[in-house]
Amino acid sequence: MHIDIDQLSEAESVDLNHRVVARLKFMREMRAHAQMLDFRIGQRVVFQPKGYPELAGVMAKYNRKTVTVITENGQQWNVPPGFLRPAEPHAATRAEPAPVLQLQNQVAALASGESRKPACSRML
Repeated sequence: MHIDIDQLSEAESVDLNHRVVARLKFMREMRAHAQMLDFRIGQRVVFQPKGYPELAGVMAKYNRKTVTVITENGQQWNVPPGFLRPAEPHAATRAEPAPVLQLQNQVAALASGESRKPACSRML
């Protein structure tokens, strides 16, 4: 498809520009989405932010253009998926089970219908 842009009016040129920009934005979002699908929630990943040493963490959430990664020291980073790579398994992998989150004692209250609020949890 060939469009002779020299023959377009100003209004047509503006409309064409908006359509091209929207198409490019859509293509970028689709590429980011496809890259996000290479990773899963809970997967250990590493990334190298500019001016920082390489950081490792766990992928916690998919966002529109980025993924949220919680680092080993508890920091939260929103990282474009193109900057992530899977973490290499290391020899220091624990033999004991991972710590379990302790839920507040609201399960019985929820079961009895006393509270409609969901139980909260915290990592220790």
